Amino acid sequence: MKPFRLALTFALGLAAVVATPWESPLAAQAPQAPQAPLPPGVESRVLLTTGRSTVLTTDFDITRIAVTNPAIADALVVQPREVLIDGKAPGTISLIIWGADRRTQHDLVVQQPVPALEQQLQQLFPREDIQVALNGDALVLSGRVSSTQVMLRVAEVAQASTPKGNVINMLTVAGATDAQQVMLQVRFAEVNRRALTEVGVSFFTNAVGFKDWVGRTTTQQFPAPDFEQDQLVFSDFLNLFLFNTRHNVGGLLKALRDTGYFQSLAEPNLIAYNNQEASFLAGGEFPVPIVQGNSNSVSVQFKEFGVRLTFKPTIAGDLIRLHVRPEVSSLDFNNGILLQGFRIPALTTRRAETDVELRDGQSFAIAGLIDNESQQDVAAIPVLSQIPIIGNLFKSKADRKERTELLVLVTPRLVRPLNPDDVPALPTMPGRFLPPGEDVGEQLSGGGGVVDAPAAR
Repeated sequence: MKPFRLALTFALGLAAVVATPWESPLAAQAPQAPQAPLPPGVESRVLLTTGRSTVLTTDFDITRIAVTNPAIADALVVQPREVLIDGKAPGTISLIIWGADRRTQHDLVVQQPVPALEQQLQQLFPREDIQVALNGDALVLSGRVSSTQVMLRVAEVAQASTPKGNVINMLTVAGATDAQQVMLQVRFAEVNRRALTEVGVSFFTNAVGFKDWVGRTTTQQFPAPDFEQDQLVFSDFLNLFLFNTRHNVGGLLKALRDTGYFQSLAEPNLIAYNNQEASFLAGGEFPVPIVQGNSNSVSVQFKEFGVRLTFKPTIAGDLIRLHVRPEVSSLDFNNGILLQGFRIPALTTRRAETDVELRDGQSFAIAGLIDNESQQDVAAIPVLSQIPIIGNLFKSKADRKERTELLVLVTPRLVRPLNPDDVPALPTMPGRFLPPGEDVGEQLSGGGGVVDAPAAR
């Protein structure tokens, strides 16, 4: 009786395998979405992954089989009632099996295998719904996570695993906004203060001199009179000029105090799409001549200057990651050069480049610069300048101080386009800008082409 019981149990198990639609072991373990109904004429749907094999059993002897695309899956009859199926590439094809008196059709669904990265992410974040898909050279992350920090960490792990590939982060966060555009408000504030003090004295006689004495004192720091062909030549009378015509003796005094104040404020606003770079420039261009090799031909290349803003936003749930590069540049003719008759100015540039992470409406100071410059130039005549009290008349001094303050404030905001009903009305004049009867068209015969137009109110 024992052999009969074993044979009966094996027969019942075989019948259960034939009657139940087959699924791969991996698909049976993971929770599956509701399957679509089978098309007419299809008896079962066989699920398998790329690189895996399975056996399909029938209840009749097989005489012939056919698959629609062997590049996706291949089938081979290994027993009169068994077909070995090998998955090769992702896709869905049909398998047709013929018997002596019947024919059946099956759908072969070949899926991508679970990547090793997805298994690693499931171990690192066991309570998160994360799927990884390969699409050419890109790695696509999809699913739903619990927080923005988890979303960013998953993207960092994926980027580290594929340093040469692109990572497309499509993970969603519960309660996150669906806005995909960022408006960046940047405020540039620059204040420049400078002070200049110059003191110097120069004594001289005219070309005839005083009692057969001709002389001049100068430190060469400031312009002084010079003798040319028995005459005095003045390039600058400086601030104070004194001359005694009786004794032919005079003096030049340089006493100047100069202060300056400069303030600049720029507030550029720019809108960019998620993960797309945008730039903004408010300024101009100046020409720079360039000599072509050893030839005499000169070409002109234009250089940009002004207030420039370049940024790339990344929306990560309720956070906004910004790669910002603000720049403020102005023309500096004092440090420019003169090349073949062309005056080429230099550029005074203040630039910052950094990554910041903010929420909607928050502000961050990414550049705070305080630049203090102090310069003192002193010139003196040896020996004479060392005489007490009188020695100050044989010295000249120039003090120059400058203080520059620069502040850049960044405020990102999530924006959405306005619906047609939300667009505000444009401001209009309460009346006509020009009084009626003064239009050129109304003065012409026939109205100048406005005969059919409605009358102006």
